[in-house]
Amino acid sequence: MTKRMDRRGFVASSLATAAATTLGTMATVVPVHAAAALPPRPPEDDTAAPDVFAYAEVGVAELQSRMTKGTLTSRALTAAYLARIAAVDRAGPTLGSVIELNPDALTIAAQRDAERRAGKVRGPLHGIPVLIKDNIDTADRMQTTAGSLAMVGQPAPRDAFIVERLRAAGAVLLGKTNLSEWANFRSTRSTSGWSGRGGQTRHPYVTDRNPCGSSSGTGSAISANLAAIGIGTETDGSIICPSSICGLVGLKPTVGLWSRSGIIPISSTQDTAGPMGRRVADVAALLGALTGVDSRDRATAASAGKSATDYTTFLDAKALQGARIGVARNMAGFHPGADAAFERGLEALRRAGAIIVDPANVPTVGKYDEAELTVLLYEFKAGVNAYLAERGGTVSVRTMDEVIAYNRAHADTEMPFFGQEQMERAQTMGSLDEAAYREALETCRRLSRDEGLDAILTEHSLDAIVAPSNGPSWPTDLLNGDRYTGGNSSVAAVSGYPSITVPMGFVGPLPLGMSFIGRAWSEGRLIGLAYAFEQATTARRAPQFLATAPIPAPARGW
Repeated sequence: MTKRMDRRGFVASSLATAAATTLGTMATVVPVHAAAALPPRPPEDDTAAPDVFAYAEVGVAELQSRMTKGTLTSRALTAAYLARIAAVDRAGPTLGSVIELNPDALTIAAQRDAERRAGKVRGPLHGIPVLIKDNIDTADRMQTTAGSLAMVGQPAPRDAFIVERLRAAGAVLLGKTNLSEWANFRSTRSTSGWSGRGGQTRHPYVTDRNPCGSSSGTGSAISANLAAIGIGTETDGSIICPSSICGLVGLKPTVGLWSRSGIIPISSTQDTAGPMGRRVADVAALLGALTGVDSRDRATAASAGKSATDYTTFLDAKALQGARIGVARNMAGFHPGADAAFERGLEALRRAGAIIVDPANVPTVGKYDEAELTVLLYEFKAGVNAYLAERGGTVSVRTMDEVIAYNRAHADTEMPFFGQEQMERAQTMGSLDEAAYREALETCRRLSRDEGLDAILTEHSLDAIVAPSNGPSWPTDLLNGDRYTGGNSSVAAVSGYPSITVPMGFVGPLPLGMSFIGRAWSEGRLIGLAYAFEQATTARRAPQFLATAPIPAPARGW
């Protein structure tokens, strides 16, 4: 959850094997105490060291090709990522992005290798290690907690639907990533990337900066090459912001393209999980594998006949030729460096053959903020209570009210830096039958869809609109909370429409992204446009884990 209204709403073989053994034994232990929110940096990390990793920046298709040729096994790849996590996440830069490792990861990888030898390859994700956010249920030996110590207990009794799909696709579930606790909907002055269970996630490019949230751990981990690809969740900005700020491609799907059953909720009308990766092709490969109608999530019924099982077919380097792209000028202006990079991105679109309609402002931006917050407060209470009821006795808390009480009783570990104002306010809300909720929801849908995105896309016959995804990252400040300068996520979030962010440049060492936003179920078209932009710009650069960095003044050039 990344909010704009009240505040801002992740090597050698012997080393790999040893690291995998050590980390596997600690996987079910709460790994980071709140007091260790900002772990100390070793002196040798004060300057960036060369980052040598055999699979750095290697995409899903190339990894799959190597396994097909027999030059790589899933077990060797999984062990290498476990060693990478030991070297970068637990030691070295100490990113704190992985909250828990799957103790069965190497066993699963070996099983995928055995299947491959027997001639059974389940698809493009077969044997590929994946990290997922710690608000997604897994019926294994890992916890599902949304970063809250109140939720530590027994594992979930059933996989989330998308985890069932992930396993069926042959992926190796490597572990879970840290997040902004309760998906950043606990406090109005929280620090993104912090949770009571996981502590503070660091930014992989400049580690004293913030990775944004709430999918902070996934953003930081995938950018740092700790897994092949990852999954985040979003209510408003929680995929787009950490992807943009951590130099990734992130796709927030149409609500209903991926099931939400088995995911700790905020909003039944805005929540969705989505893929986060270093390349558009990786995101496309993961997106199609997890689609499908789920009887436990009625929103997925609308995806029938509108989804695909293979979005890699939309990867077209010429997709921008003749495409009509609108420029949402009223969704920019977050930072002069971001604006300058955006202008260079627009020029790249023109050179790639796009027809630029400028301006193409979404007329209702900002007019639904109050209504959105009302909707989220109502749905958060209803959704958390329903989720906890499904978890039964696997955790000690059974209602949101009990979570609030737990946090008060354990304030030293759960609330050492910020409170739970948002959660307490949600607890005062009534049922979803109340007129105030229904009116707010109608306002959100009308302003974001009919009078918002649909209106501007239709008026100019646009394939998509573009805007800077966010301003650059800010220094992490546990005392004062986030100093977020703005982002464009709300219109896609409130409407439930798709958005994809792609790296477009840097301010100093800090990454920036461009968002492509379209109509409902237009993921394929957006992937094509994003891929063509990516191929034209090649703006992604791997992080170097700087401890801090001077930021250039405008006179020295953004």
